[in-house]
Amino acid sequence: MSDNSAGPTAEPITPGAPEEFGLVQVWWGDGKGKTTAALGMATRAVGHGYRVHLLQFMKGGTGTVEDVRGEYNAIAALPGFSYENAGHYGWHGFLDGSDDDEHAARARGALERAREILDASADADLSEPLDADGPPEDGVNMLVLDEILYAANRGLVDPEDVVALVERKPDDVELVLTGGHEPPEYVFERADLVTEVGKVKHPLESGHSARKGTEY
Repeated sequence: MSDNSAGPTAEPITPGAPEEFGLVQVWWGDGKGKTTAALGMATRAVGHGYRVHLLQFMKGGTGTVEDVRGEYNAIAALPGFSYENAGHYGWHGFLDGSDDDEHAARARGALERAREILDASADADLSEPLDADGPPEDGVNMLVLDEILYAANRGLVDPEDVVALVERKPDDVELVLTGGHEPPEYVFERADLVTEVGKVKHPLESGHSARKGTEY
């Protein structure tokens, strides 16, 4: 009898085509873990050979958070996983010396980029495995729009444009929207999964700054 005490073993990643993708997920709330959850799920998808792209709104780095984050290094090491960062340095509306007009321009550019990737995915044959090394313009199985809901909360993109993205989505693309402390009720009816990540306690409240390896 074989020894299964170690549990399932890892297998080589080979390109695959998901059979049940196509839902819309919303991760919002005032607690830590929205992006973390989305990245964990994206990693799981990549492990099955699916093509995933992460497009980040709002996260352009600050004086306390490095521009190069740990997740970028990890994503670069995984086949089938790619990312883009469209954020402007600093935080919108925080009087940190960053240009709020530039924040808005970057957010609008990211919105247009999301449209391009969804349209490309609509043109692709997603019933067949996608090239793990191919650009997102060749189509993706999962698109994570990180902090898009925060950008909408702050008026950098119109909530109706977020709704239009959901309606534009091909039937077999999994669309993941994250961010924001205010409930994005405008998209609730169109979402299949809505998770509120609530804060009970956070180390920032006791003076801890963002830590390398946990927050970035």
